[in-house]
Amino acid sequence: MAKRIVVWTETAARQRREVLKYWSKRNGSTAYAEKLIHLTTRQIKIILSHPESFKPTEYPETRVSAMGYFSIYYKTTDKHLIVTAFWDNRQNPKKLLDLITK
Repeated sequence: MAKRIVVWTETAARQRREVLKYWSKRNGSTAYAEKLIHLTTRQIKIILSHPESFKPTEYPETRVSAMGYFSIYYKTTDKHLIVTAFWDNRQNPKKLLDLITK
């Protein structure tokens, strides 16, 4: 099988930026944000290797990969891994439904 290309939706990219910005501002340092970037990169590589091994969600064709306090919601096609949400699990889950169903 050919390698899949990772595509971040506008929503997922914005969520990730907001999380990184929040932690950088809160801590007065980018150390934790950089750690999250490395964790996310590693998790994406794992998802690419075994996309079907993560938990299916109630959203059509969407799976979720937990990463501590954060989760990556994604869909796969033959050519793409589409990240639909980068979610902080400490948020109200009803907010996630609004984002994913748009």
